[in-house]
Amino acid sequence: MDWMTVKQQAREKFRGSCRVCPVCNGIVCAGEIPGMGGLGTAASFRNNLEALASYKLNMRTVHDVTSPKLSRLLFGKEVAVPVIAAAIGGIGLNMNGAMTEQEYCRAVVTGCQQAGVVAMTGDGPKPEVFDSGIQALTEQPGWAIPVIKPRSTEKIIELAGQAAAAGALAFGVDIDAAALLNMTNAGQPVGPKTQQELESIKRHTTIPFIVKGIMTPDDAECCAAAGVDAIVVTNHGGRALDHTPGTAEVLPVISEAVKGKMTILVDGGIRSGTDILKMLALGADGVLIGRPLAIGAVGGGAAGVAMVINKLAAELRTAMVLTGVGDVTTIPPSILWGGRR
Repeated sequence: MDWMTVKQQAREKFRGSCRVCPVCNGIVCAGEIPGMGGLGTAASFRNNLEALASYKLNMRTVHDVTSPKLSRLLFGKEVAVPVIAAAIGGIGLNMNGAMTEQEYCRAVVTGCQQAGVVAMTGDGPKPEVFDSGIQALTEQPGWAIPVIKPRSTEKIIELAGQAAAAGALAFGVDIDAAALLNMTNAGQPVGPKTQQELESIKRHTTIPFIVKGIMTPDDAECCAAAGVDAIVVTNHGGRALDHTPGTAEVLPVISEAVKGKMTILVDGGIRSGTDILKMLALGADGVLIGRPLAIGAVGGGAAGVAMVINKLAAELRTAMVLTGVGDVTTIPPSILWGGRR
């Protein structure tokens, strides 16, 4: 199996829901929801890529870094590279039935485990979405993080308990899904969360709590004050609100506000090892990868997912050598040319 074969097989199985474009930039699939595109004009999707591309790397070759350390601790677990698979649910609707929910979750969680990293699993209006993630987790305890839609506080606590019982490393709530009509239309209303609600969730759960959907320093500070263990700086891959800034634009100011108070994760337009390096230099402790791993899962199952992770790790290793960085936990902003930090 090779990457070109995986992409070709994924293109065929997606049947148009994702074209597996040479450059995944959201232009061809703009407004395709259901599907894999960005909301509305897809400006948020494109802003993610453009913001990340605006940062350049300073190449340095006069140093002694030859074997950089890629592994790090995330939620008490040593992972091979600071990458987590982003939660993607609603496979039948968004991916044109390319796989079942259970097949997709099993492929992503198993493939990530084989590559030494952790996967997030999703939630949706149909119970099978969350349940498929829990099933994959029970098969690979400690290698998955279920992410729950911003339901009622009581329901979140209930589902977080299920995640803990199944062996979850942590659980998340993607509050960037606060306006999802498909949830409300299915009789499962979702909405924003107050700091007090976040505090209540934290008090009544036993594993690390991640809030996904943070795009401003003040929201990040509210999460820190609520005792949240980690945040994900994200605009939901450009699928929640049109015309937001790219995540690489807001990450530095969010990091400045809460660095050291909690784990900072980020997603949005990350397609390569050099993209990962940039996000770490901008203040992230780890990154989430979505669409590339969806292509790997659909085109090659668990082996395709592991291939994508290993490819990203190899690219990250090369970029670290060529910028003189020896450890993913100590990446200085100075490796960025003209960066704001």
